[in-house]
Amino acid sequence: MQIGLLSDVHSNLIALEAVLDDMPPVDGLLCAGDVVGYNPWPGECVDLLRERAVPTVMGNHDRAVVTETPFRFNEMAKAGVEHAVAELDERQREWLAELPDERLAHDGRVKVVHGHPADPDRYTYPRDFAAGLLDDEELLVLGHTHVQHHAVFESGIVVNPGSVGQPRDGDPDAAYAIVDLDALTVEERRVPYDVEAVVAAVEETALPARIGTRLRKGQ
Repeated sequence: MQIGLLSDVHSNLIALEAVLDDMPPVDGLLCAGDVVGYNPWPGECVDLLRERAVPTVMGNHDRAVVTETPFRFNEMAKAGVEHAVAELDERQREWLAELPDERLAHDGRVKVVHGHPADPDRYTYPRDFAAGLLDDEELLVLGHTHVQHHAVFESGIVVNPGSVGQPRDGDPDAAYAIVDLDALTVEERRVPYDVEAVVAAVEETALPARIGTRLRKGQ
């Protein structure tokens, strides 16, 4: 069984469409949160995942759009949240509000969280990947750091598919992953997209220009 893994779309419709176009045939998709934030197209990204019924967990930006959150945002992140609040319609906000912090999928073989199994807002970087993060699942999927990585342990696999809409590992290409649940293997994948179109779209909004320009360097 082949599963496509997404995370941290961050309202980047152009990157999301590039990932979905590039993705080989899979038996399902899972998303580790932060559908909205930063970029210009929060509603379109919500609609695309909602229409495809993609099982998704709530990221910190998603939460900030629909409720109170203790997470501290910088000015760019705050502006992206405010943009999403202004742009989303009632149905899109309801979809975000109903997202859980954690999902079990495929008969409990897969757990999906945003940041850390014990704290959805905690950054879990590659150096933090350890067998202790796993519970009874064979595959733990998380996001939040925007850094693509996976680690294999005797008890299972921990994987961050990377960020679709705002990579921060020095590679500007949109990131995602494919997992084979039968073989328990992970393929990390990257796909280029029209970054300049996103830069131009950001400039047409009240969003800070750096939200777009940082994408050129995968920052």
